Amino acid sequence: MKVVLLAGGTGAAKLAVGLQAALPRGDLTVIANTADDRAFWGLHVSPDVDSVLFRLAGLFNEESGFGIAGDSFETLAMMRRLGEPAWFALGDRDLAFHILRSKLLAQGARLTEASLELARRLQLASRVIPMSDDPVRTWFETERGAMEFQEYYVRQRAEPRVTAVSYAGLEVAAPAPEAVAAVREAGLVVIGPSNPVVSVWPILHLLGPRMVPERTLAVSPTVGGQALKGPTVEMMRGLGRDPSATGVAREYAGLAGTFVLDQTDAAEASAIEALGYAVRLEDTVMRSARDAERLARALIRLD
Repeated sequence: MKVVLLAGGTGAAKLAVGLQAALPRGDLTVIANTADDRAFWGLHVSPDVDSVLFRLAGLFNEESGFGIAGDSFETLAMMRRLGEPAWFALGDRDLAFHILRSKLLAQGARLTEASLELARRLQLASRVIPMSDDPVRTWFETERGAMEFQEYYVRQRAEPRVTAVSYAGLEVAAPAPEAVAAVREAGLVVIGPSNPVVSVWPILHLLGPRMVPERTLAVSPTVGGQALKGPTVEMMRGLGRDPSATGVAREYAGLAGTFVLDQTDAAEASAIEALGYAVRLEDTVMRSARDAERLARALIRLD
């Protein structure tokens, strides 16, 4: 069965590892958010795409939660010495991906083609596709003024209270053709457990009209009213949105036919069913690659 995973860079990227392990080679396509891409030192950086690539290749730095395990930061230190911005911690091995991506783009490749080429060179069993070849950027209105995503999340450590969010370029962006084809051909589309506001909604804006609810399930990114990582709960509250599993289910109503709820939140099942979903209770917490594969197999009913 062909499976498509819609992913940000944290929880859904973990699930990608489990799905890749559970599925035959070539049956998984991950469509990654690109609304938090940015140019840094003249290079095109795609954090969510790279988080998925690094995890699927077994390179991801689990300790820091970003970048490549065992990386060094000599280039970062020298750029700081030379007076260049150094708040975005790009490692030396990490830079190889940004350099190659930027080279391919300069040679006329689309962002999708560059991402597929990176996956090919890593010899991955799965495809990793950006949601669009067109530039889309997430901007926040905060108590300290307007900030683009990386400025807010990395430089400001997600501390300012968010009051509004917008996606520059989204209204004119087109979904990547390969992403559209993957969704059309998939037996199952999984909305991964990523931040609904910044990781999932940009993808759904582009691909939602192509999705079939009966073949789509969503995995809640919150457990017991808390996100396992990142500012999902605080951000949603700041925007006046409900960060509970039920609140997330409302965000995806009409797009997914099944909602996967952690067993901790079983009391919310009836409220979510009232929204029109079939509800499944699973252990959605992924502490290890084994947990991710267990959840993946439960989602695609291979057990």
